Amino acid sequence: MSHVLTVAPVTLVTLAALAPVRRPRSAAATCFWLGYLVNEFPFFALPWLMAATLLALENENRGSPSRWIVLVMTVLTASGLVLIMWRGLLAGPTVARALVRDLGRGGTNRRPPPRTVFWPIPRRPADVQRIANISYGGAGRGNRLDLYRHCSSPDAAPVLIHFHGGHFRMGNKSREGRALLYRFASQGWVCISANYRLRRAGRFPASLIDAKRVIAWARQHAIDYGADPSLLVVAGSSAGAHLASMAALTANDPAFQPGFEPAETSVSAAVCLYGYYRNREPGGPLPSSPSAFVRASAPPFFVAHGHNDTLTPAAWAERFVDELRSVSMSPVVYACLPGGQHTFDLLDSVRFHHVIDGIETFTTWVRSRRDHLNANETTDAHGSDAERAIG
Repeated sequence: MSHVLTVAPVTLVTLAALAPVRRPRSAAATCFWLGYLVNEFPFFALPWLMAATLLALENENRGSPSRWIVLVMTVLTASGLVLIMWRGLLAGPTVARALVRDLGRGGTNRRPPPRTVFWPIPRRPADVQRIANISYGGAGRGNRLDLYRHCSSPDAAPVLIHFHGGHFRMGNKSREGRALLYRFASQGWVCISANYRLRRAGRFPASLIDAKRVIAWARQHAIDYGADPSLLVVAGSSAGAHLASMAALTANDPAFQPGFEPAETSVSAAVCLYGYYRNREPGGPLPSSPSAFVRASAPPFFVAHGHNDTLTPAAWAERFVDELRSVSMSPVVYACLPGGQHTFDLLDSVRFHHVIDGIETFTTWVRSRRDHLNANETTDAHGSDAERAIG
């Protein structure tokens, strides 16, 4: 029976990843913590499962009940791990279909490198430089950002700003989304990962004000690091997605820019990963949900959410997407990831690899649209000059 107990933990975490409980909230959180690692990194559980099974087969009598229990548990758990791996791979075609449906452009859907399967720990590439702890405001460590750029010191690079998650109570700029920041910086973007005020100090709208300060800082200072902030994409994970969406939908709103009202805080697009889109301060003096600020002139959005998210249900994301689509004149790309849980961007997993591919396609489209609009404006300006000259 001791060998059954050796296999049981792998079976338990596999079950938590495959079929997480959503109610009550405490059980949902427990399923998240139990199943997260195996959901994004199922390969690590296989050696443990194999070793426990071989040990049981070697030490248990051939006809003993515990031997058969171990065999049944091993077969079921191994099948579950294969299904988890398959769900991770399904993120590729899921994101690609979303891009075709909502953007009219197919994704790259590249094959994930072996490291995403065997060791998905994000690692900063040798060609990416990190400039840490730049101050953008007066709140100490809560107002610091890290900047990532290619070691060749890019010129006129687009900007990507990312805000971490943590339920507005915890987290830091060195946690989620690192694989995204590393890939984009390696491809010539100037990437920013920013802290913001948390807990009491960060109560709404303080953390949103911080997010807009980061955007204002990037527009004023990122040029010193080789950036062209005329193309600026804001992104976030969980609570950070709330900040990113709110910042994108409240551009230049003086209510959220006290002391820096004239600053330009518009963005070219928003990327929201497993976001929280509901009210932060119900009944407060200012609306605190992105839905309250949806508008026709909203920038393009890319929204990705895990179907199995037990902390911020996918239904909340779908509701926000529907509300935004009902009024926005810009595309809203939405991908619901099969088997995806919360915090799927903590590791450089197969699932997140495919999501980054989709974000890359999305931002390429945003960039080409910006260039197309600029070209049309230049043509119109030349045409007006010619008409004046003829007149």
